Amino acid sequence: MPRIATPHHPPSTPPTTPSTRRHHLLALAALAGAACGLPSAPAHAQAWPAKPVTIVVPFAAGGTTDVLARALGEKLGTALGQPVIVENRGGAGATIGADYVAKAPADGYTLLMGAVHHTIATSVYKKLNYDFQKSFAPITTVALVPNVLAVSATTPAKDVKELVALIKAMPNKFSYGSNGAGTAQHLIGTQFATSIGQPMLHVPYKGSGPLTTDLLGGQVSMSFDTVTPVLPHIKAGKLRALAVTTAKRSSTLPDVPTLQESGFAGFDIGTWFGVLAPARTPADVVARLNTEMVKVIQSPEFQKRMQDIGAEPIGNTPAQMAEQIAADTARFAKLVADNKITTD
Repeated sequence: MPRIATPHHPPSTPPTTPSTRRHHLLALAALAGAACGLPSAPAHAQAWPAKPVTIVVPFAAGGTTDVLARALGEKLGTALGQPVIVENRGGAGATIGADYVAKAPADGYTLLMGAVHHTIATSVYKKLNYDFQKSFAPITTVALVPNVLAVSATTPAKDVKELVALIKAMPNKFSYGSNGAGTAQHLIGTQFATSIGQPMLHVPYKGSGPLTTDLLGGQVSMSFDTVTPVLPHIKAGKLRALAVTTAKRSSTLPDVPTLQESGFAGFDIGTWFGVLAPARTPADVVARLNTEMVKVIQSPEFQKRMQDIGAEPIGNTPAQMAEQIAADTARFAKLVADNKITTD
């Protein structure tokens, strides 16, 4: 009997819909990505910055650190495409703000506008919760600003020699203000008092703003602050500049002699300001910040702004800034020891 052939039917398959096609495509893409070793999310460098960046100023508003941070932050925000916020956290000779940033996430979103003060505080304070050379990643030095010995215009002294004569004639009547214990102003004031053999009362402030107000009002006799906060008052005749504390005269105050020219050897202290990030901040984020900041610092507009406030713009590399920090830390350790400066 002949065999009857039966038709062959392939196994049935479910109908294809748009949703199943999309599912299959996503699955294939995931497999392809895994096979090629592709990351499942974009790297941080591609997304950074994805939110506002904060620059912490470790002093009260109105001082040189604050002025520089705001001048830099304004242009940096445009370059980064994100707002740059300046936050003031003053106190304890700039160490409170530094401690805050040292403990912040190392993601490039919280930065410190540091200064030479931090290299001095390392030796002045018996205990700090951070190590300035190990807890931070230097980005760039923004500017160098000379310090100036300034007194009220009502003070009889017209030069340093006359001021010293007044101090010796009225022992324990003179005081000097600073931005806090362990700052450059504190070190210079103590060194000056030691050199004339006459103690003076040290009055610490949270920043140049309140210090300058009290200097104008006569609550303190003198200050060794940076040029920036006192320059408008010197030009207005309300304060008198007697000497600058750097080895060379200031281009902003060319007629004002140095302390060395005034007979005080060994004075060569200016104040540098620079930006640092918490240690372990990704190297590519530090590099991006350095690139953008140096562009701002080298711009004609920023250079003119620095000239107006008596600052010398710098804009160096992270390695160069680290070398400066190491050198100053060692240098000021000796000055602190020689002048017996200490605080809790």
